[in-house]
Amino acid sequence: MASNKIIIYQIFTRLYGNRRQARKANGTLEENGCGKLNDFTPAILKDLQKRGITHVWYTGVIRHASQTDYSAYGIPRQHPAVVKGKAGSPYAIADYYDIDPDLAVNVDKRMKEFEQLVSRTHKAGLKMIIDFVPNHVARQYHSICAPKGVKDLGEGDNEQNGFDPQNNFYYCPGQAFAPYLDLYHGETEPYHEEPAKATGNDCFNNAPGQNDWYETVKLNYGVDYYAGRVGRFFPMPNTWQKMTDILLFWASKGIDGFRCDMAEMVPAEFWAYATKEVKKQYPELLFIGEVYNPNEYRRYIASGFDYLYDKVGMYDATRDVICHRQGTSAISHAWQQTDDIRQHMLYFLENHDEQRVASDFFAGDGRKAVPALIANMLLQQNPFMLYAGQEYGERGMDAEGFSGRDGRTTIFDYWSIDTLCRAASGQLSEEEQQLADIYNKVMKIAQKEKAVSEGLMFDLMYVNQQDQRRYAFLRRSEKSLLLVVVNFDDVPVETAITLPAHAFDYMGIKENTYTATDLLSDTKTKLTLKRDAAVSVSLMPRSGVVYKINA
Repeated sequence: MASNKIIIYQIFTRLYGNRRQARKANGTLEENGCGKLNDFTPAILKDLQKRGITHVWYTGVIRHASQTDYSAYGIPRQHPAVVKGKAGSPYAIADYYDIDPDLAVNVDKRMKEFEQLVSRTHKAGLKMIIDFVPNHVARQYHSICAPKGVKDLGEGDNEQNGFDPQNNFYYCPGQAFAPYLDLYHGETEPYHEEPAKATGNDCFNNAPGQNDWYETVKLNYGVDYYAGRVGRFFPMPNTWQKMTDILLFWASKGIDGFRCDMAEMVPAEFWAYATKEVKKQYPELLFIGEVYNPNEYRRYIASGFDYLYDKVGMYDATRDVICHRQGTSAISHAWQQTDDIRQHMLYFLENHDEQRVASDFFAGDGRKAVPALIANMLLQQNPFMLYAGQEYGERGMDAEGFSGRDGRTTIFDYWSIDTLCRAASGQLSEEEQQLADIYNKVMKIAQKEKAVSEGLMFDLMYVNQQDQRRYAFLRRSEKSLLLVVVNFDDVPVETAITLPAHAFDYMGIKENTYTATDLLSDTKTKLTLKRDAAVSVSLMPRSGVVYKINA
């Protein structure tokens, strides 16, 4: 497959390979089990590659705060009052230089097992992405695995200053940590922190609430929030070099990219420095940023990010279209807002933060997103990401423990994912298997067709405004033309898609009657393409066609 279409498969690592069916709410590691790095066998990885996936994002591999006691292995125990869930949040990092011991078969060899996973991933023809969590750490952060001579975060901080550009943390001098939660949490001694450090979600007092990120501490990149977010970047803040060194440490392990958590909460000036330093040594390494403010997109791209989440634009618009809250012109509007940076936008329908499509809170059925999948995957050359289980219609409707029944797959609890367990044992329902087959077909089209990975795009909606449940566009490479039409309606339709004269000129299309093959059903049909004339297309409910014409 000679293609540059990036398709990222997000895997929540501790859940993916866990086949235990106990699923006890608030269950311990022993009760509910945990997936391991070694579960990603050469056969499993090769299967992902054959499906059209190019990159695997292994979520939650760096050691984070957990209520599981690994002190027998020399790993500091975390106080449960400042850990969310038995397994803990993978975004409350406890040691940037360590691997989560839950994921290891042999805890003492956990870094070796990670390095072997890097090797297996590459041998399967896949690239590897891991999380970099730059904005905050676990409250009891302490590195036991940092290279010799590396000073720990907070070591040497002047705790008498709320802000100091050379401190790693922000402080509340003279005040103890006093959040609105139980500081004992079943322990004989309460959690104690004095002076209190500022909390990860920019809570600069000693009393974060239950909905704050109370289990985390905000890192200080030289932004003086007490003086109104003034950047004090000269001389270079201490945190900049420490965090750049962490990026270089993981890059040296052979990974191919970082998904940077809450990147916009860290100043763009740091990213400009860090990405440049890393790419000097690893020029091909990708930086994917979680940035939600569209006004900041171009600044973060200019600071070295290769791709940014298109959440507030394309994801929100597509979700509304799936749920019939907006018409399909919303999709056109979404891509037009970022057309100048379209190659940098990462499209997705699910990730660990968002509700599952099939959940009761979203569409109630994974099949309802099929037209959105086709449109998002094939519309542009930019990357697409899917979340493990999405392709089977995973519902995310479990009440796992700390994570309640919210339509999301837990990131806090020990658990196993129903559809992934049944897929592994060949027990998917007919509907689930059909959905997975559609995902595989669309991914293979994205990889195989140069019209998708390299070609031009022409949105047909401006001359088809009357039909707000359908979405249609053209893709064109030197040798082929694709006409993509999708139906967001719950009923079958016969629709007429007008092809404007401008499309013929822009795409270099000649008026003619062609034999077209629908790449989704492998059926052939005759299509007459004429300027400012309509093409009749039959569509099943929540489906689409991808007509290929060899032109």
